[in-house]
Amino acid sequence: MAFSAETCVAMHIGDRSEQQDRVELFAHPKRPGIMMAVLADGMGGHSGGAMAAEQVIIRARQNLEAYAPLHEAPQELLSSIIDEAHTVIKLTRFTSEKDPHSTAVAFLLQQGKAYWAHCGDSRLYYFRGTDTLSRSGDHSLVGELVRKGRLDESGALKHPQRNVLLSCLGSEREPRIEYGVSEGLDAGDSFLLCSDGLWAYFTDFELASTIHAHPSRAAAESLIRIARERAGGGGDNISLAIIKLVAAASPAR
Repeated sequence: MAFSAETCVAMHIGDRSEQQDRVELFAHPKRPGIMMAVLADGMGGHSGGAMAAEQVIIRARQNLEAYAPLHEAPQELLSSIIDEAHTVIKLTRFTSEKDPHSTAVAFLLQQGKAYWAHCGDSRLYYFRGTDTLSRSGDHSLVGELVRKGRLDESGALKHPQRNVLLSCLGSEREPRIEYGVSEGLDAGDSFLLCSDGLWAYFTDFELASTIHAHPSRAAAESLIRIARERAGGGGDNISLAIIKLVAAASPAR
């Protein structure tokens, strides 16, 4: 079935003094049918986190512009974005007094297939209707405890060390990158990229049903509004990108 993509990106500063998240969605400048969404949650003191997250966006845009799908695999593109942003962020530590770090999640839609990669605890969700087909795993202390069965999802949200990352961009260790792919996309599928300022307040089903029930922009507005209410005045920066696949209109006879 032919489909088109209905998209939206959105941000909210939450209850922080500075917006250190970054999120963008852009198309390949020369090749129709190729688009990318990328999101980064920066950390590192005043302006340091924002600078780190911005480097992820810059690398994503530049590498997509140079991307030649006949000569480069999608995973290579996604890997280059995260690896190169990591290198640049590390270098900024020597030219400033800041200690910048960032998460990264990148999504590529190409020829009816979807590819994604992430490092850190910003997430990518893949929904079909209200079902969750895939969700990226958090590279965090509590994420590891959940994977080992020593902590459940509700306990992870309340754990005092829930913000401790085991892998991110800008650290001394090379970033841990995990990949995903779906080659069987169909109308009704949707993807959500978001920072922990959003996903911390929702179950997977709540996210899926909200996106399924509304156009992308209305879904984004609803999710941000509910996250702000549930944060109770202590909310982090929020950033998200929604990509909904909808059936293409049949040509008129």
